[in-house]
Amino acid sequence: MALSSAQKKDLKKIGHHLKPVVIVSEQGVSAGVLAELERALNDHELIKIRLSVADREAKQALISEICQQTGAELVQVIGKMAILLRRSKQPNANLSNLLRFKNA
Repeated sequence: MALSSAQKKDLKKIGHHLKPVVIVSEQGVSAGVLAELERALNDHELIKIRLSVADREAKQALISEICQQTGAELVQVIGKMAILLRRSKQPNANLSNLLRFKNA
């Protein structure tokens, strides 16, 4: 499901205030990093990650790999930060960034 520009705009507003919950190094996506990404996406739905990769092409390839393996959608990339979205079937109102910041 592709996000519309209006949806991306709303998600960027929420994502701007988030702190990165996962840091991905140049070694790429290991099993531990993938497990943490899954946990974060299940809990928060909308997350910000930091990519410690210097090369622009390598960063884009890493983001594509993360999105493919987790089933998340890329909302935005700015510098070394990326905002990812994967909606939950049963979101937790206390943890979901979408629900917590919906009325803000």
